Amino acid sequence: MAPYESDDAVGAARDEETRSGRRKAARYAVPVAVVGVAAATIGLVPALADSGDPDLPKVTAQQLIDKIAKSDVQQLSGTVKISTDLGLPDLGGLESGLASGLTQGSGSGSAADPRSRLTELVSGTHTLRVAADGPDRQKLSLLEQGSEYSVIHNGKDVWGYDSKSGQVSHGTEAAAGKDRRAEPPATPGDFAEQALKAVDDTTSVTVDGTAQVAGHDAYKLLIKPRQSGTTVGAISIAVDAKTGMPLKFTLTPRSGGAAVLDAGFTEVSFARPAASTFDFTPPKGAKVTEQKDGKGPDEGAAKPGSGKGLEGEGAKGLEGTKGASGGTVLGKGWTSIATFDTGAKGGLPTGAKGSDLGGVLGSLGDKVSGKFGKGTVFSTRLINALITDDGKVYAGAVTKDALVKAANAGK
Repeated sequence: MAPYESDDAVGAARDEETRSGRRKAARYAVPVAVVGVAAATIGLVPALADSGDPDLPKVTAQQLIDKIAKSDVQQLSGTVKISTDLGLPDLGGLESGLASGLTQGSGSGSAADPRSRLTELVSGTHTLRVAADGPDRQKLSLLEQGSEYSVIHNGKDVWGYDSKSGQVSHGTEAAAGKDRRAEPPATPGDFAEQALKAVDDTTSVTVDGTAQVAGHDAYKLLIKPRQSGTTVGAISIAVDAKTGMPLKFTLTPRSGGAAVLDAGFTEVSFARPAASTFDFTPPKGAKVTEQKDGKGPDEGAAKPGSGKGLEGEGAKGLEGTKGASGGTVLGKGWTSIATFDTGAKGGLPTGAKGSDLGGVLGSLGDKVSGKFGKGTVFSTRLINALITDDGKVYAGAVTKDALVKAANAGK
């Protein structure tokens, strides 16, 4: 068995990673359901070049973690391909109604509002163009067939533009700071940052050879849970050998098959982008919606990085703490389960006025029962959630049996 780092070394790595994360120029929010419970024990296993892969100097996992933490890329431009396969069912055209019910009250209602547009990244394959020039200028464009959606941060202004509808969303840097959901996911580094936030003994982290990603030599960092009962199989992060910036992030489920999340650069340059990249003027006749500095119907909701709801500072820091709506996190590491009481009897939400969201959700879930009473479990290839008939919710990257056991223990 390989030796492991001391607790002091592991803690120091986590602190350095947190400080470095605050420096990064192109920092965006992360889908919280993907890597909110990641944790790590650092294995001192050196990287060995596989046949056909770059022959790089040997490094330990601890050294690679340090390299990521110290990475401070200020300028870049490139293309990122993101594929998400949660195994969500085909709703036969009901997707829009379901999404409306689940997101009612969030965002400004504009087709250019990042808070509503980011739900598109939950499934399917998407191509993003990203660019950054220091902490004050970033741009992300979601490329679609015949259209494009862009978020541009230039100085104090944050613009969202949907070319298909011609709508524009405008806010300020201060507003975006109050509502992190206005910051879309952009690069593999965004996902890697969350996966490495918490460090404890529930996970093994080793170096798993080398690779070439977007023409750059890279080391592969492998993160695997030690706990049973989780739906997570492994996380692989390809780290640029020169800059330490993550170039590719892949999360595979324990059940096998295709990756749940695969995000990687297909091309990337660390040269300074042209200043005109970040220029934006609303097209003539465009409908411009002004954001209200984070104030609105969704103020106070759980925000990425706020420690509320299902996310926060990692499983170790969240254990037994209070979250949004009086929620708590049970357990630790990969088998953490977030639980809260909706206060709604009858279990399933009804959704927007005139919609049958409860009926739609009920048809997609599995009925379960136990000491807690009765409820419905909704399953994906990664995240499962139990909604009991008395309005309690249990959710995490855990099996259905683990959710039922947690609900039984809660009675």
